[in-house]
Amino acid sequence: MDESTVEGGPLVTASSVTFRLPDNGPVLTGVRLLPALSLPNTGTEFTHTGECWTLRLNRPPVWRMEYRLRLRHRDGRVEEICDPGNDRTAPGAFGDKSVVEFPDYSPPVWLDTPATGDYADLDVPGIKACLWSPGDGPMPLLVAHDGPEYDRLAGLTRFSAWFEIPHRVALLQPGDRDDEYSGNPAYPGVLARDLLPAIRKLVPVEKPVVGMGASLGGLAMLHAQRRRPGLFGGLFLQSASFFDRRLDPQESGYSRFGRVTRFVGGIVRGTGRGTPVPVTLTCGLAEENLANNRQMAAALVALGYPTGLVEVPDAHNYVGWRDAFDPPLADLLRTVWEG
Repeated sequence: MDESTVEGGPLVTASSVTFRLPDNGPVLTGVRLLPALSLPNTGTEFTHTGECWTLRLNRPPVWRMEYRLRLRHRDGRVEEICDPGNDRTAPGAFGDKSVVEFPDYSPPVWLDTPATGDYADLDVPGIKACLWSPGDGPMPLLVAHDGPEYDRLAGLTRFSAWFEIPHRVALLQPGDRDDEYSGNPAYPGVLARDLLPAIRKLVPVEKPVVGMGASLGGLAMLHAQRRRPGLFGGLFLQSASFFDRRLDPQESGYSRFGRVTRFVGGIVRGTGRGTPVPVTLTCGLAEENLANNRQMAAALVALGYPTGLVEVPDAHNYVGWRDAFDPPLADLLRTVWEG
């Protein structure tokens, strides 16, 4: 793009954000905001005035907002980029995004905790996983779906090193995530028959095991607990993909949509087996899964699960999930491990 005297980058206030992309040609034919959150009935096309493309948004119900920009060039090319005027980025499973932080946002205090502890690969057929330990001796166990990404992008073991109850974390890496984490009837047996016995053979485990997961990983944890009562003594489920045909028609093209909705529908109708355990759900105020998480929380309460739903001022991303570890995850672990 041609050089411009106009400054770029977002202008952030407590109630709004104005995105700016200098272009004094204009060289581009259009710019669109690609927000990593749900903005229903909100225009995302920039307007060109003077030497700059601009878009003003009222603040969504979030502390922070991740996004990219889609540029349309005169030769027909379309390009997606981070905001060149914004040096603040957030990591994600599909690459970095630019991020806006509103004035009332502050990161969790435990991020200053040194990353201590040892990792050991687990030799379990059919499962790629490692075990993080802060020391020796008997300890409780936390099992995390998408564990390596939880650790890399959300600092899970850093949180565990900070938390006052010493515990180990099993970091599970899926093979075919769409298949394993979508209500696969065979997958809970792999956890019960192979994974947990292998961990108990390696280290002494005390107290009930707690399972956690986000998105499809959260759905898979609840599915495993329902299929294998006694496997987990508590669940921490973040933005779980509790797809429902009425609430989530936009997900109907997902290849395992039918399998997921059958499982979710059974819980909502109060059918199927399962032993109630404490459950904490978190979900962003600006994401499409909010309605189905509210429905699932009510359904679990009706089935006798001690359940809490924490609605977080963020969206469907690892930093938002990270920021909900304390106090929601901390409180759940205390409940399960201290009674």
